[in-house]
Amino acid sequence: MKTKISVLFYAKKSKAKSNLQVPVYLRITVNGKRSEFSTGKNVDLSKWNPEISRIKGNSEEARTINKYFDVLSSKILEIERNLTLSGESFEATDVRNLLTGRQETERHLIPIFQDHNDRMKKLIGKDYALATLKNFKTCLAHLKQFLWSFYKKSDINIKKIEPAFLNDFDFFLRTVVKCNNNSTVKHTKNLAKILKICYQNTWIEKDLVVYYKGKFNEVATNFLTQEEIKSIQDKDFAGQGLNLVRDIFIFSCYTGLAYIDIHNLTKSHISTGIDGNLWIMTHRQKTHTVSNIPLLPIAEEILRKYENHPLTTNSERLLPMYTNQKVNEYLKTIAETCGITKKLTFHVARHTFATTVTLGNNVSMESVSKMLGHKSIKTTQHYAKILDKKVSEDMTSLKTLLTANC
Repeated sequence: MKTKISVLFYAKKSKAKSNLQVPVYLRITVNGKRSEFSTGKNVDLSKWNPEISRIKGNSEEARTINKYFDVLSSKILEIERNLTLSGESFEATDVRNLLTGRQETERHLIPIFQDHNDRMKKLIGKDYALATLKNFKTCLAHLKQFLWSFYKKSDINIKKIEPAFLNDFDFFLRTVVKCNNNSTVKHTKNLAKILKICYQNTWIEKDLVVYYKGKFNEVATNFLTQEEIKSIQDKDFAGQGLNLVRDIFIFSCYTGLAYIDIHNLTKSHISTGIDGNLWIMTHRQKTHTVSNIPLLPIAEEILRKYENHPLTTNSERLLPMYTNQKVNEYLKTIAETCGITKKLTFHVARHTFATTVTLGNNVSMESVSKMLGHKSIKTTQHYAKILDKKVSEDMTSLKTLLTANC
């Protein structure tokens, strides 16, 4: 689209310094958007000709000021020509800044995003998990591809970002990258976080996040039945690595701790609870919420099994741990060996604790939520929805009650 630019000099009566002297303002309009400022010149209102935007007459003052306005007009034409040739889109404020020599600090999206990731990398193990950083790195890669696909640019000035930006990125992820809904929303919300940082730092005037309404689809949670837990627990695997991963997985099934929280678990996290028994008292790395869990006999037995392990005796850690990737590779073998067709990842153990081990055995929703370190009980309620066994038991009780009342 051809850029439409117009220039107007006018006497601004509202800024008059006296009954006669009125400041002359310059208004630059680009595609309907204005930017105006004082030229620094004052004129006698009776001598101002609004039709030609100049001072009437041929006095020395008139010639000098009118020539000054002509020079400004010529400079604006030159700026317009250079900006048009550059192929960059521009606004009235860009023309004004180039004319007055007052350049605002230009900030571009890619360096801001990269700086965010660099800072996040330094906080791995403290405020963030490695998986979170990987997600933001992937999002940045998609963003670079999106900018080239939609704008034919390798970067974009954040002040040039339109309200439709996040929705366009969402559309790009769905149609070009072929992401599913939840991956699309995850990446778009990661980008939204970067734009929110820009807004909070007053680098942009609008909170662009409010224009995006993407929502996650609810995903069926994978968890093990009591029979499947027992099949893994009782199996003697060929290989020390498989047996170690089996034990760590079962430990998670009976504590609800995520991989990173077990990885960070030390002797200082074991305390005597109000009931006189041993408890795990820690904070979840992901949410920084308190997670206090009474040790069930099976979990306590696993801790005793590894208290003299070389990787624990030489450190404060309670359990030896492989990398998350290695653990999930071993779990795939464990599932195949035990005839479990469900996709087995370490996080399945946490889901199993929430469903089969606790809620399925009538532990209250509030207690489960507290042990899992959830910020909201709504998160815990998601697990209750998928327990057909509990629904069956509740309905059986209801049938018995109704039958007795008939």
